[in-house]
Amino acid sequence: MTRPGLLQNAKRFTSIQTQSRALQSSAQRLIYRRARPAVTHGNQVQPTAFGKVTKRFASQLPERNSIGAFTPTAAALFVVAGIGLAFYFRNEKTRLEEEREKERSAKSYGRPQVGGPFSLTTHGNKSFTQDDLLGKWSLVYFGFTNCPDICPAEMDKMTEVINSAQKYHGDIFLPVFISVDPARDSTSQISQYLEDFHSQFVGLVGDYATTKAVCKAYRVYFSTPPNADPNGDYLVDHSIFIYLMDPEGKFVDAFGQVVTSADAQAKINGYIEEWRKDHGGSRL
Repeated sequence: MTRPGLLQNAKRFTSIQTQSRALQSSAQRLIYRRARPAVTHGNQVQPTAFGKVTKRFASQLPERNSIGAFTPTAAALFVVAGIGLAFYFRNEKTRLEEEREKERSAKSYGRPQVGGPFSLTTHGNKSFTQDDLLGKWSLVYFGFTNCPDICPAEMDKMTEVINSAQKYHGDIFLPVFISVDPARDSTSQISQYLEDFHSQFVGLVGDYATTKAVCKAYRVYFSTPPNADPNGDYLVDHSIFIYLMDPEGKFVDAFGQVVTSADAQAKINGYIEEWRKDHGGSRL
């Protein structure tokens, strides 16, 4: 019940009390003026001749329990409802605060553990480790040169994204291709393969154990046989993701096959702006 309702009931109760007292006073004055003493027989009191008058006035008096709608039951329900609302709003406030804290924590600490130490060989026969990723925004893709369609399409996507991004941000990107078919992908084979894509691509390859370790670090699935024959005919299956790493070598996002180059570019622009704000406006 709202506060205006309580005020109305209070006024109504006061008015009824006033009317009741007025009726009682009138009845008493009339009875005292005209009534004869009642005759008592034992414990029974016989009504006077003016009993009808008394009953008439008594019938005009309102019953106590019929005054207003604010009964003890209603009061109890009002209190219970108030307590329930208080608990609800308190719990809702706590829930919202927890959600905000989770969002802040996810932004700072919610990145999956993708990436890590590795040591591979470039298509130019040079050593390349995780430290060579530092200082630029790296786009890392795992594939193999004998891939008929998916790998070339994803490599073209990376080329398109980097060409577009460099117009806005400059030369701050490093495209990386890591082979998951070390038995057939020699450095010369990778070098020839990369000629069809961005000129800044770095191709990397290692032995099977090293390849397996770097794939595990980046959470990449691949199905190349451990002791594959370089001249053999076998199938290779692998995860299809382009991994975005920030200039500190930390994982930022993974773009799947369904992500278009335009969508990837928009996301990368947002990540770069956010990174710059967090690093005092650095141009990287």
